[in-house]
Amino acid sequence: MKKSFGARTLIFPSPVWCVGSYDAKGEPNVMTIAWGGICCSKPPCVTISLRKATYTYGNIMGRQAYTLSVPSEDYVREADYFGMATGRKVNKFEKTGLTPVKSELVDAPYVAEFPMVLECKLIHHYEIGLHTQFVGEICDVKIDDNMLNDDGDPEMEIIRPVVYSPEFRRYHGVGEFIGKAFDIGKET
Repeated sequence: MKKSFGARTLIFPSPVWCVGSYDAKGEPNVMTIAWGGICCSKPPCVTISLRKATYTYGNIMGRQAYTLSVPSEDYVREADYFGMATGRKVNKFEKTGLTPVKSELVDAPYVAEFPMVLECKLIHHYEIGLHTQFVGEICDVKIDDNMLNDDGDPEMEIIRPVVYSPEFRRYHGVGEFIGKAFDIGKET
């Protein structure tokens, strides 16, 4: 028997992504979000959801772009801080000592120290209750060279992204490899 938890945002896991944007003055900002995911394969797109009250909401609307920096477990404290502080009051890059890098493809910064980044141009936005969903077309994915395996492909076990349990406010690392997709099911 399953226990009912009602209509909640209870799903495992949720990605920990840090959204980079520039404000109206051109100052870099970064905000951690937990509502996001891939939403289309052609063109490659990713969606994030933000409340209108956030500083990042206005930045994305103004610049029509954002980046997603994926923190490794080594940067979970900084990522947590990015979600607690507001760019209206503090420069989060200066406070954490992390480095904003101007994207060459979109009008948004990313976090140099985080091993993976997606550069996105805004193509749609939809109001959904308390949140607005932003759909960004992925212009490029950049991954640090030292996060690649011998074949030149990114390795989740090397990148060590952080995932989140939204309803319980807990961060987790990613577990070990358990099987190849579209392959392990053949044994059924």
